[in-house]
Amino acid sequence: MSPFWKRRGPLESINPFVRIPPQIGLGLAALGRPAYIDVGRDRDLGSDRSRAAMEARCHEVLDAAYAAGIRYFDAARSYGDAEAFLGRWLDSRRPDDVEVGSKWGYTYVGEWRMDAEVQEVKDLSAATLQRQAAESGLLLGRMPVPYQIHSATLESGVFDDRAVIRALRSLREAGWEFGFTTTGPHQIDTIARGLELQVDGESLFGSVQSTWNLLEPSVAPALDDARMRGCVVIVKEVLANGRLARPDGPLAGIATRLGVTPDRIAMAAALGQHWADVVLSGAVTIEQIQSNVAALDLQLNPDDLAELGALAEPAERYWAERAELPWS
Repeated sequence: MSPFWKRRGPLESINPFVRIPPQIGLGLAALGRPAYIDVGRDRDLGSDRSRAAMEARCHEVLDAAYAAGIRYFDAARSYGDAEAFLGRWLDSRRPDDVEVGSKWGYTYVGEWRMDAEVQEVKDLSAATLQRQAAESGLLLGRMPVPYQIHSATLESGVFDDRAVIRALRSLREAGWEFGFTTTGPHQIDTIARGLELQVDGESLFGSVQSTWNLLEPSVAPALDDARMRGCVVIVKEVLANGRLARPDGPLAGIATRLGVTPDRIAMAAALGQHWADVVLSGAVTIEQIQSNVAALDLQLNPDDLAELGALAEPAERYWAERAELPWS
């Protein structure tokens, strides 16, 4: 296991008065393929979405992230060429202190077209796991830690699929470390079910990655429980697919009052959650990386937090609106 995972453990096993500070990671969902669901991405990336341009942009942002102190990078088989881009960056830069996680379960089928009717296909089967685990290892040049079920839900039945569980256990015996990511309005139920699965008295999964942000904080109790059980907690979609980064968005007023950009506030709020280990940035520019990382120095007071807490939406409404966001 990597140093990052070794220094995490059940909260009851460490001094309760000493909190291990969370770190910022970089997610590559918006950097590995031409189309993604992110408000403002068309403005940030421009019109050149060729593979060469996207890889150059990805490496530029990876360089900026590393220079800013980011040491955790998050990819997935469905993020277009993200794993290939990241693998070539790792091979050329050869950093010895970074950690790389990835996911299996979706296949990218967009054929590098912005107008593709279907960009990715979900298949949480044992066959997909075995195929994509081999692909991820080859493209990244290393075993990803963690290797996560991509968007596990109760409806998918992945936690009850005996073939999948057997395959996970077999790979675990070979040294793989597993986690799962969640999505949708029932993340709490998904996490509870996932954490029930055990191997030799230990949880099958060592990490949970979930959507938490100021508009959709409903998963917090489940992430608190996962952290208490010793799981690494990774937070995704902190900017609500760009909605919380807009200059005229929900954080405009408090951003003006504090004299900072909206993204810093959204990131700082996630970094302030006691159960958070890694908070993912989805930056696609150097400026966004630098602004996101600056959130580490932003302290929100109780009045700020109370104002931000009022932004929470009903989970069902949040996810319904997210489903209507266009690929850009």
